[in-house]
This record gives sequence, C-alpha cells and structure tokens, in this order.
Amino acid sequence: MKRIVVLSGSGISAESGLQTFRDTGGLWEGYSIEDVATPEGFGRNPERVLAFYNDIRKRVLAADPNPAHKALVELETAFEVHIITQNVDDLHERAGSQNVLHLHGEIRKARSVASADCIVPYEQDIQLGDLAPDGSQLRPHVVWFGEMVPMMYTAAEIVETADLVIIVGTSLAVYPASSLVELAPTSAPIYVVDPHRPSFHMSSIQEDRLNFITEKASTGIPKLVLHLISTRDGLSD
Repeated sequence: MKRIVVLSGSGISAESGLQTFRDTGGLWEGYSIEDVATPEGFGRNPERVLAFYNDIRKRVLAADPNPAHKALVELETAFEVHIITQNVDDLHERAGSQNVLHLHGEIRKARSVASADCIVPYEQDIQLGDLAPDGSQLRPHVVWFGEMVPMMYTAAEIVETADLVIIVGTSLAVYPASSLVELAPTSAPIYVVDPHRPSFHMSSIQEDRLNFITEKASTGIPKLVLHLISTRDGLSD
C-alpha cells in the first residue's frame, strides 16, 4: 500500500473554532512569544504561562473535528496515511486518524519540568504546585521556542518514505518543521491546500511537483481525498 504523508498546521483546526497563533486575532495577539512560549518566560512568570495554555486546553476540549479532519480518515481506506502535525490539539485523533505524530507536543498532556520523558495525560488546568510523578512541577506538554523538537527525527524518517505529500493549514514558516517537505523523495508529488497559496522557498523542490488547491481545508481536503481515492493518482501498486 502506498504511503501518503500529511503535514498539517493550525489552519486545519481554525475551522473547528481554534484560533491560529500568528494571524490577526490569533492566540499570540496581545502576548509576547518570549513571555508565553519560551522556557525563560515560564521561569519569569509561570502563572501567566500556565493560564495561557489552560485557556488553549479548554478551547481544544470544546472543539470538534471538521470535514478536513474527517476526510483524511477516509484516505486510510486506500492508502497508508501518516499525519505529522504542528498542532497541539487532538482533532486528528478524534476524527479517527490512526497514525498521528505531534511535532510540538499535545495540550491534553502535561510533563515534568525536570524531565521531558515524564509525560502524563492531563485535561484539567495546571496550577503551580501540581506535581508530576517524579515530584517536579507540571508544565504543558508543548515544545517552546528554544527547545528541542524530540519527534523531528521520527518525522524525517516518515517523510523520506512518502509516495505523496499533502500540506494543509501551514505555511511551513517555522524551522525545523519547514525542512520536512524537502526530505520527500523527488518522485513524490506535493499537494498544497491553502486559500492563500503560500509561497514556499525550497530550491530543492521542482515546480512541477507542486499542486495547489486554493481552498480552505474543510472544502479542499475532501475534494483532494475524493480525487486521490478515485484515481489513486498514479500511486496504485
């Protein structure tokens, strides 16, 4: 079975009511990234950081998968599908996708400030004094700026074996996630679903490999999935 790798970002969840981080009206509006998305910001004012992510967790718990998330599940009827997401929500999983890798962590989990490997499910607010199993303060299980992206190596291995790549809801502007698509085999076509047709500055990718669907995720992804399943896009065994 041929392998499709989906690189998803906040744009796919925006239609589920979850704000993006960077856009006007986004989650970072009114906040400094250095204050709420860095280890140093947490060290200066942990209450502010915890409150910021507690609010995101509430929003995620109240959200539902949209047609884009659900359509990607249908893709699994014909292909081996791996989703590599920059999102910290679990809408892909709740829609039913089986293989989801979170590059930047998961908001419905928490981890110890002392060990990145001490991770626990956590759906309530995190407060100062809430402790991990190792006795250290809990923090959101998210990757902040300046921290290593622990799943990057695994993600790279997956992309390197892709027969086709779908990019949805992300401009791939943030390193190191931005480097992933360049690891796809040169034979793999790349589909980009985005109403604004982002410009990718990737010299290693030939223009004839790029296929743009200039629609929002909730309409563009279902159309693409229908096309790929009905034609196998030349990928059938």
